[in-house]
Amino acid sequence: MPINVELKVVGSAIATKMDTITAQSKNIVLETGYTVGAPTFVKEGDIVKVDTRTGAYLERVTGKK
Repeated sequence: MPINVELKVVGSAIATKMDTITAQSKNIVLETGYTVGAPTFVKEGDIVKVDTRTGAYLERVTGKK
């Protein structure tokens, strides 16, 4: 099993803007059906990199759709 995998986002929760100094996040659904927390700029159709050891969002992959 690779350490990281790239998966397509097929669903995304609507994020609301709140007054806070902490980073905003929302839940996204990946093509495998897995739900993970990600920054609010990630949208449906994006490709994201996920750590297979922890299941955590790592980054949005640019240039791939």
